[in-house]
Amino acid sequence: MTGSEADPSALVAALGVQIDEGLLALALTHRSFAYENGGVPTNERLEFLGDSILGQAVTVMLYRTYPLLDEGDLAKRRASLVSSVALAEIARGLGLGAYIRLGRGEILTGGRDKSSILADTVEALIGAVYLDTGADAATAFVLRLIAPMLNDPGHFGVSMDPKTSLQEAAARLDAGVPVYAIAESGPDHSKVFIATVTVGVVVATGEGTSKKHAEMAAALEAWNQLVPR
Repeated sequence: MTGSEADPSALVAALGVQIDEGLLALALTHRSFAYENGGVPTNERLEFLGDSILGQAVTVMLYRTYPLLDEGDLAKRRASLVSSVALAEIARGLGLGAYIRLGRGEILTGGRDKSSILADTVEALIGAVYLDTGADAATAFVLRLIAPMLNDPGHFGVSMDPKTSLQEAAARLDAGVPVYAIAESGPDHSKVFIATVTVGVVVATGEGTSKKHAEMAAALEAWNQLVPR
């Protein structure tokens, strides 16, 4: 660790699973940190692995839990649970941003709360758990992470389609039509999109690796501000 991140022991406790110290450090290492520290390994390979484990665990769980849903509805639910919006929300609930190893430039531009970085790191942690503890423990870990969304049907709905949910809430509250604006930053090979949505007096932002993901993140943040919980 560089000293700018929080002690990962508290994160391990929050995750509820023991992870090899080296794998944990790797899972928390963003490419911006590697770039500024001599090209050390990053979490991108673990992220690739974790994405596959996440998809499989969620798919099997949905198939077994909802025997009456057709393929289309199952696919929509899976898409919402594995989306960058959902994963970033899980990460924020864990306080994950404080533990990620980031380059100084990324820290200064708010990297610890960027949805794309948070979502990617959750996937990397899933990959690390799989390598260290095996398939069954990794599946159980994934299901613990997504449990709050499954147990909150209203929130599950907005996570599935935050832009539509925001539009419906705005109409219900007579807040006007949501208006989106998009900006982008970074090199072509690592571009980040920043969306700003304005609806009534609410202004919210979100970011992602595509315009669609950025708008979804902004819409979810605006919905959280607009709708009393």
